[in-house]
Amino acid sequence: MDLRRRALLGVDGLRVLLMLFHTVTRIMAEQEVENLSGLSTNPEKDIFVVRENGTTCLMAEFAAKFIVPYDVWASNYVDLITEQADISLTRGAEVKGHCGHDESELQVFWVDRAYALKMLFLKESHNTSQGPEATWKLSKVQFVYDSSEKTHFKDAVSAGKSYECQAQQTISLASSDPQKTVTMILSAVHIQPFDIISDFVFSEEHKCPVDEREQLEETLPLILGLILGLVIVVTLVIYHIHHKMTANQVQIPRDRSQYKHMG
Repeated sequence: MDLRRRALLGVDGLRVLLMLFHTVTRIMAEQEVENLSGLSTNPEKDIFVVRENGTTCLMAEFAAKFIVPYDVWASNYVDLITEQADISLTRGAEVKGHCGHDESELQVFWVDRAYALKMLFLKESHNTSQGPEATWKLSKVQFVYDSSEKTHFKDAVSAGKSYECQAQQTISLASSDPQKTVTMILSAVHIQPFDIISDFVFSEEHKCPVDEREQLEETLPLILGLILGLVIVVTLVIYHIHHKMTANQVQIPRDRSQYKHMG
């Protein structure tokens, strides 16, 4: 009986050790994150890096701002009026994250965890005419805030709400109250949640359609100017050649008195 009990205790102890080892390993992997905002020349932009097993597995670079409506009492302390809080993601934020084969997550906390931004990325495989192709998308954005935080929420009536959006490309975070939509503004975005080849180095970027259109709008006047200049040069060259050819031809006198009489 004692031997069986000891054997059972040994198995249970080994199981507990394995669970603890798995938990510690997972925690250590999640803690391999860095906020590299000091490397950015833009004071409003942050650079976040998630590393697992000594290798960079997620990089994100962006500036974020949230416009959050909230209720305050009117001067009569009977009616409610809506104010807006402008919340920017500040430098030096706390970062957590993890990477997987098909799923990665970035978590950012600031102002003593009064605000939290969570971004979930998914990688999908598609069959194309050129063979299998992998793409990734931002599948979930969650912004959690505490309206009892007095820096941005002054005299708020209620505190603590969570707004979440499942849409892939949106800056409107829907809530249970359709009249109080939180607006998320992302700018200067550069994100790679999968397949990073070198530490702290983004792979070749895929520009969004807006950037491509703006780049075209910037270069179009230059292209038109070059085309116009080329047309002017070609026109002057043709005129010069034509003028030179006509100058070498025999000029027929227009005064009839200069013609010799025949017969």
